[in-house]
Amino acid sequence: MLLKRILKKTLKVKRHKVVKVDYSDNQLNFYLDVHKRRRLPCGTCQTFAPQRDRLPQRQIKHVPLWGIPVLLHYRPVRVSCPKCGGPRVEDIPFTSGKSRMTNGLVWTLSSMAKLLPWQTVSQMFNVSWNTVQSAVKQAVDYGMKHRDTGKVIYIGIDEVSRRKGHTYMTVVYDLEEKRILWSGQGRKKETLEAFFKEHGNSLKGSLKAVCCDMWQSYIDVVKEHVDEDVVLVFDKFHIVQHLNQAVDEVRKQEAITLKKDNPELLKKTRYIWLKNPENLTDKQRARLGYLEKLNLKVNRAYLLKESFRDFWDYRYPAAAKKYLAKWFWWATHSRLEPLRDFAWMLRKHQQGIINYFKCRVTNGVTEGMNNKVKTIVKRCYGFRTIPTLQLALYHCLGKLPEPENMHKFV
Repeated sequence: MLLKRILKKTLKVKRHKVVKVDYSDNQLNFYLDVHKRRRLPCGTCQTFAPQRDRLPQRQIKHVPLWGIPVLLHYRPVRVSCPKCGGPRVEDIPFTSGKSRMTNGLVWTLSSMAKLLPWQTVSQMFNVSWNTVQSAVKQAVDYGMKHRDTGKVIYIGIDEVSRRKGHTYMTVVYDLEEKRILWSGQGRKKETLEAFFKEHGNSLKGSLKAVCCDMWQSYIDVVKEHVDEDVVLVFDKFHIVQHLNQAVDEVRKQEAITLKKDNPELLKKTRYIWLKNPENLTDKQRARLGYLEKLNLKVNRAYLLKESFRDFWDYRYPAAAKKYLAKWFWWATHSRLEPLRDFAWMLRKHQQGIINYFKCRVTNGVTEGMNNKVKTIVKRCYGFRTIPTLQLALYHCLGKLPEPENMHKFV
């Protein structure tokens, strides 16, 4: 019968056979049995052993066929395993452990869960949301067990907001493979210490650089757990972000002082000062040309910001350090308090900034991945618990391996 052949092909079974097929209660029922006197693998140690007895019948869901639910009926066999020293349940080839789903259904649900909200997947396959979560968990458990983290060269560390109210998660990415390695609740020292406790040994020998922002908790943990030859690089984009905030603060302070005499002068000029000159529109460029003639404080801040862009063009650490010292003098003598504060922040973290010229890595990949994290959360309308959110992140962004011998249903 063709249906029997289709089922055996998708399940990829050799020691089992389909003895009966019927259609009742609006579903296809397949009754499976094992070949008699066939030695079966032990579910614990995989040793082939003779059959002993049978367990009660189990009903296992399979991938729907033409929109018709498919149910497998099978009585698992217990074998007399000489290695384990007693009766053990066979290693059922089309399911894992006591799962009531076939491996094919697990990977089909998990594949769809990468693209669609979990609630939508549950409605498509007429299963519960918890069933979809269970399928994703099985896929993630398999992937985490078989993934390779021994060749990670660069990692990026950042925090991402998971809900309103300054509720953060710490995420660690592999910058070369563009995948998530680990995530944890909060952004304290204990959070990142948990990552190094779990992955520290596998990273030794291959890790060359760590890129993060200037959050002190992250800096302390990285310095404590990585080898001396691993370079700690402070992210270029976070440094530029701090500089832009300083320039904008100068603009706000000057707008307040000009509020009585000329309140319209600096209105709607925020992005004129923050944009790179080549990105300005013609209208913005004309207005900037007019404002530059007025000797404003924000214009001095703007010129310092533009001169700082030259810092990233240097090729050698010594030359970059020399230019940074010169720029530090300009900023601290500019009589602009936000720029002075920014300059002293650079001086405090100077070594990590200069390390960029030894190993040119940034958290640009990290910021892109953070946007994908937000998309995943938004697509599923949020997650109530941290473990469920972590499952979704590992599943969608972890690039986890899948079994090669599985039939692809989607």
